[in-house]
Amino acid sequence: MPVYKRQLTPENALARCAALCSRSEQAEYDIRTKLRGWGIGDADSDKIVSRLVEGKYLDEERYARAFVRDKFRFGGWGRLKIAYALRQKHVAADVIDEAMNEIEPEDYESSLEKLMQSKYRTVRSREKMKAKAALMRFAIQRGFEPDMVARMAGRLIADCDDSCEEM
Repeated sequence: MPVYKRQLTPENALARCAALCSRSEQAEYDIRTKLRGWGIGDADSDKIVSRLVEGKYLDEERYARAFVRDKFRFGGWGRLKIAYALRQKHVAADVIDEAMNEIEPEDYESSLEKLMQSKYRTVRSREKMKAKAALMRFAIQRGFEPDMVARMAGRLIADCDDSCEEM
């Protein structure tokens, strides 16, 4: 027996979106994607999004700050990866820059150092160049800036002589 999907009305879609936005921060892009998936047209989507913004359910700046905070603290992501992910969500560049300013430089460097120290324990090769390359690849994949990663990797490899063998 075929299952028929009931198309949402704009009022029902607004209620669903408001409930979703009240549970967690959402990007406008994600909301518009959901609305499109529910069969809501562009004109109705514009109205729904504007109502969500007016009701303070949807706020790109608030979303960007929460995204940056979560991905940095809990995901261990660097600035480059965070900014790229926000651009994928069509967040404005000035909003991204503003949100990125909330990452303290000391916390950022400390996070990178902890991440690379943790990775160094799992690096199989103790040959300095291979270990440094593995650390750099790992940290760059996480979205940290290459020049900062190179400095940190050099410092870690130089600091870890015989004392790191026990790690």
